[in-house]
Amino acid sequence: MFSAGLLAGGALTAGVLWLFSGLFAPLPAGVRQGLIVAAALLAVVRDAGRLTLRLPQNARQIPQDVLRRHLMRGAVQFGFELGTGVRTYLSATAPYAMAVAVLLSGGSYLPALAAGLGFGAGRALTPALRRLSGNGERWDALLARRLTGTAVLCSALIASVACAVPR
Repeated sequence: MFSAGLLAGGALTAGVLWLFSGLFAPLPAGVRQGLIVAAALLAVVRDAGRLTLRLPQNARQIPQDVLRRHLMRGAVQFGFELGTGVRTYLSATAPYAMAVAVLLSGGSYLPALAAGLGFGAGRALTPALRRLSGNGERWDALLARRLTGTAVLCSALIASVACAVPR
């Protein structure tokens, strides 16, 4: 149920960004693509620790009482709120770069939906892998050592795709 909530939250956020993308349709495609690439490269530089930039976020965790009220509904609500990306903090800049890409790319809803579902699935993958590791503390330590590189790689992939996609 938690994963379904994450996917639904990601899909909702992508849908809202896609709806607002129409506001940017008058900009020439080359300008929008340039802005997407610039946002992704900015994310690479920030995640590499070369730039300090505060990003808009709700810098707190979802309250535990969400789960205490009703376990099943609470798990879905918790997952949904986490999946939207707006109810809690984000440790990497790549989701912001992806949000800019969805907002500025316009066009079909399917790429936006794929981005939202990918975000939700990515957020679901972390606790699943931690649990499957059999040793959560060891997994946390490995993640901490690799988090910067992973964040930089994700932002670089977004920049690469933005450069490669013809407009």
